[in-house]
Amino acid sequence: MSLKRRVLSVLSLQSRMMLGLAMSWLAVVALLLGGGWLAGQDLVREVNFSHLRYEAQLIADEVAEEIEVRLAALERLSNDEAIQQGSAGVTHDDLRVHQPLLELFDGLVAFGPEGRVLADWPITTGREGLDISDREYFAFVREVRRPYVSEPIVGRATGTPLVLLVVPVLNEKGDFQGALAGVVNVNSGGIFRGLSRIRLGDEGFAAVFTSSRQVLYHPERKWVMRKIQDLSFNPDLDRAADGWEGERYGALVDGRMAYQAFRQVWPADWVVGVFLPEGQVLAPLKSLVQRLGWMGVALALMLLPLLAWLVWLMLRPLYQLQSQIAEVGKGKRRRVVLDTEMRELTQVASVFNEVDLERSKALLASRERQAFLDAVLSSSPLGMFVTNTQGDIVFVNAALSELTGRGSEARQERSWINHVHADDRQAAMELWRYSLVSGQDFLRQYRYWRGDGELLWLEVHASQVASDGEVIGFVGTVKDITARLQEEAIRQWEAEHDPLTGLLNRRGFERRLNEALAEWRKTHTASALILFDLDRFKPINDRGGHLLGDEMLRQIATRVAGAVRNSDHVARPGGDEFAVLLPSCSLSQARAIAEKLLAVVHDASVERDGEIYRVTPSLGLTEFREGDSDIAHLIERADAASYLAKQKGRNCLVVDEDDTHDPQ
Repeated sequence: MSLKRRVLSVLSLQSRMMLGLAMSWLAVVALLLGGGWLAGQDLVREVNFSHLRYEAQLIADEVAEEIEVRLAALERLSNDEAIQQGSAGVTHDDLRVHQPLLELFDGLVAFGPEGRVLADWPITTGREGLDISDREYFAFVREVRRPYVSEPIVGRATGTPLVLLVVPVLNEKGDFQGALAGVVNVNSGGIFRGLSRIRLGDEGFAAVFTSSRQVLYHPERKWVMRKIQDLSFNPDLDRAADGWEGERYGALVDGRMAYQAFRQVWPADWVVGVFLPEGQVLAPLKSLVQRLGWMGVALALMLLPLLAWLVWLMLRPLYQLQSQIAEVGKGKRRRVVLDTEMRELTQVASVFNEVDLERSKALLASRERQAFLDAVLSSSPLGMFVTNTQGDIVFVNAALSELTGRGSEARQERSWINHVHADDRQAAMELWRYSLVSGQDFLRQYRYWRGDGELLWLEVHASQVASDGEVIGFVGTVKDITARLQEEAIRQWEAEHDPLTGLLNRRGFERRLNEALAEWRKTHTASALILFDLDRFKPINDRGGHLLGDEMLRQIATRVAGAVRNSDHVARPGGDEFAVLLPSCSLSQARAIAEKLLAVVHDASVERDGEIYRVTPSLGLTEFREGDSDIAHLIERADAASYLAKQKGRNCLVVDEDDTHDPQ
């Protein structure tokens, strides 16, 4: 039974109604809160996208203005007369006179037309004379002759991350004379200093990166100068690097979802990104929904007593009906009478009165039928029992109690299967279960331990009983067939055994030989057959009499049976003939057993009037072979080998071997 059904089974109707009202109230509150949450999310999304759009544009415009101011200052410096006249030999002093420009830059650098550093200010050790002709920013300015903002680089002289704002130095004819660069330290440059003061809540932030996906500014310094290789987590970040502007909802590098806006800084080919994590954006909305939810729960708890009182008033007539039905069951009242205007309950009371009347009549009839059935079953000399539909015994008669030897205990028997013999128990139980499921008769013979320890053979027959088409159980009979089976077993034994020696007779031996041949055809497991008769046996009968001959035959039978394996079969087909069937036995093993038989038969002796008589065997041995369609072939080969043993002088073994057989 599920947890829900177990809980409902112990709740009263009033409790169920209260539970239903509470669940309905919670469902309404949940639907309202869910709708509010979804609507609030849409509103929050629009408001925050507007806010991010404004912030991103403001930051991008500010960074663009910072760059344009610096490029304009460098262009004015490149037109300076001292720079123009000494472009090929600019000195540190020429740059030092423009010291105020260091408010905008971390340093000034002059390059010759071939790409070598002519001078810098402030002076940096190792920078003068550097060849930067391979740098992309110098090549661009030399070829295009327009101002240019470089990709972030690591300075060869300083080893720090830098961005260079470069302008060309041209003469009056427009010829390239060199270049001037303003150096901005990525970590401390004035362009990014203002970004560090931007506050977007506790977790929001702004970042700047180049079109080559290299980070120039990030509140976490570990990201600065890192190149983002894989942008699969945020495709729009990749689009922004290619020039796209807009807002989106997507993942950050750490996997958190965030509201994002991107704007371009066109003078430098940079991108400004502003990010607000979803948790920060939705925190106020989540707090509001939680407060409203608790308010709904508190209101429900406040209304609960009122609802309980109203439900009790509604169910009061039902409680009266319950009380009167209980009194009818105890015999204190004959009918249910309700004083209520609830038509449904009055109809229930009327139906109950009719049903109770019919039940009383049916109960009386049932008791009469049960009394009659009990009398019939109890008087039956045959063991009988009754079970319910689950197979539990609910009645046994006196005859069955006496048969099982358990007296009155058998009437409460629930573990009858435990008293069935272990070898028969599994099959009996499986058939009984099948009968319970299918409705078919149960008919089985099995051994059963009586209460006093005697082992009986019982025949049990049980049939399904139905009433008005509905199965109500099983009725069965039990017969004691022990004596009958014992008689059958004695007759079977006598039919297949020699009364003189106790060995198998011809009939019993041939049946086992047929079974062994059939098994050999299935498995091809080596098996063998030995036939022999007794040499010099006739003189014992002639001189000592048949009683002495019978004694010799019994002695030979005992010795031969003791010399073979337990699985072998020894027979006396007739007269002084003997046979031994050796199933699952190789020819070499059979030869060893036959040699043993020679010895034990030779040692047998009987005595009469002082004269000792002995016999010897002439043994013929053959194995089972392909082509043996019946036992006649085996017997014929073994008999021929035995006859050949007599011709060779008796008291010996002749093996009838196949030409293809390699003896061991």
